Amino acid sequence: MTTSEIADALKLTARLMELHNQNPFKTKSIANAAFRLGKTGEDLEGKSLAELEQIEGIGKGIAAKINELQTTGSLKELDEAVAATPVGVIELMNIKGIGPKKVGLLWRELGIESVGELLYACKENRLITLKGFGAKTQADVIKKIEFHDLNKNKAHYASLESIALELVDKLKTTYNTDLVALVGEMRRKCEVIEQVQILIGTDEIVKEELPPNFVFITCTPASFYKELFLNSGTSAHIQQAGKLADNLSFDSEEAVYESLGLPFIEPELREGLNEVALAKEGKLPNLITLQDLKGILHNHSTYSDGIHSLEEMAVYCKELGYEYLGMCDHSQSAFYANGLKPDRVLQQQQEIDELNKQLAPFKIFKGIESDILNDGSLDFEEEVLKSFDFVVASVHSNLKMDEAKANARLIKAIENPYTTILGHPTGRLLLSREGYPIDHKKIIDACAANNVVIELNAHPYRLDIDWRWIPYCLEKGVMISINPDAHQKEGYHDMYFGTCVARKGMLSAKQCFNALNLSEIEAHFKAKK
Repeated sequence: MTTSEIADALKLTARLMELHNQNPFKTKSIANAAFRLGKTGEDLEGKSLAELEQIEGIGKGIAAKINELQTTGSLKELDEAVAATPVGVIELMNIKGIGPKKVGLLWRELGIESVGELLYACKENRLITLKGFGAKTQADVIKKIEFHDLNKNKAHYASLESIALELVDKLKTTYNTDLVALVGEMRRKCEVIEQVQILIGTDEIVKEELPPNFVFITCTPASFYKELFLNSGTSAHIQQAGKLADNLSFDSEEAVYESLGLPFIEPELREGLNEVALAKEGKLPNLITLQDLKGILHNHSTYSDGIHSLEEMAVYCKELGYEYLGMCDHSQSAFYANGLKPDRVLQQQQEIDELNKQLAPFKIFKGIESDILNDGSLDFEEEVLKSFDFVVASVHSNLKMDEAKANARLIKAIENPYTTILGHPTGRLLLSREGYPIDHKKIIDACAANNVVIELNAHPYRLDIDWRWIPYCLEKGVMISINPDAHQKEGYHDMYFGTCVARKGMLSAKQCFNALNLSEIEAHFKAKK
């Protein structure tokens, strides 16, 4: 091993010892040795144990560790510490400004085991409850995580869209052309992006500094729309759509599809699934738009772990032009999120009654995000459950389940007569937590049998239910509710990202629960009760 590799191994050993609250003197000694070796780069190759002990700042104990690393390529103490620590927790220590002690607190107190879970906890305003954290620290952590994420090979669509669109606008100005567009994964609005591709129709040489994972594709102005088509869909979509004749020039992308004998297929659909076959049969649906949504369900306020008050959340929702708001603060078992006990449920519902008088005809519905407990039951007695207009049932704890356990737990909750919406069905966090395994067909079938709506959680780190299962939901008559899970006013704007992936799943307004107007959704809630 090189001196640098040995220094890195000792540094990680010290950090894991600090994480696990081991002997602070020993921890500091190892950390100091790692720092010294990293700074000096002293050549350790071929040195005997006795020679290692003579190096300033090393000593017998650390010399033995260096010798073990040199002779075996590993360190037993480090291997044991790594084995006792989730991989994601180790990654958390790579985020600048979050040391082992704070990582340990996040892990033990909030159960955070990945960078994505930490970011989501920040967005839900949970860090401020911990000793040593505050609102400023939480905001700083978000910035550092976003920087960390942008330098990885994959990123959430939401973190790249504004950067990419700004670059498109800049290029249009720089090269004096409108023939600039996002293509590839970005044009299809995939939830996770590996590469941002930008097509430019120009005869000039393009010279621009690009962020990581951004690439240009250039073409002549005459071939722009043909190349837009060829670079927007997957290879399967292009193959299924048919072969374009050589040397053709088009003045629009619609004209490209027309030449193939097809109606225009929206970019979000161009995944090479069944969209071309449906287009040939004239069966493509009118995809939902953000403007189709009439209300915002599943939101949190300062009653639980939100940043803004109930009134602030309601007023802003009304200002955005929506007809109704569904408040769904956390239930009593969600102690980490200041979940509502029955007395605070009553207090909130009384405030909702008063606000409804002030804000009419806009309406706030009395909801709750009820934890699905380990046995599948909901988190309140019947007397409390029946006081709500609607209930979003979600799993937040004991996420490490096998498929049989997860199915049984969810289906019992779905069969509860008070469950209106199944929230974020797999509990996934994109790029950080896979989510518990479920048999999607069984869960969707259960929702169909019990008249339960399935949530498409619009938070760009969830986007759960996966859009690939939306067609099966629609086939079974299960409506989809695009919910932002907003923990602050600005979270309402995540409805846009939920709509993007809903379109990928071929959702139309008539099959979207919160595209119902106020009177229609009131009737649904009353019928369900």
